[in-house]
Amino acid sequence: MSQPKDMTAIDRHAAKLVKDARLAKGLSQKALALRLGVSFQQVQKYEKGTNRMSVGRFVQIADVLGLRLADLF
Repeated sequence: MSQPKDMTAIDRHAAKLVKDARLAKGLSQKALALRLGVSFQQVQKYEKGTNRMSVGRFVQIADVLGLRLADLF
């Protein structure tokens, strides 16, 4: 089993951008989680930078938040 990679400054910055965008849209973590098909705890982990987000998840988040993918970087 492989060991998880450490979070980088870029990962933490992207996590903050996701949180800021969610708050700007007036969505709760639970509401975003429902639209993404994940638990709200997973959204918390994304936003804290505890769990890294895949490119596919970034695309999905941008779509739900009505943003361009580039807005999350």
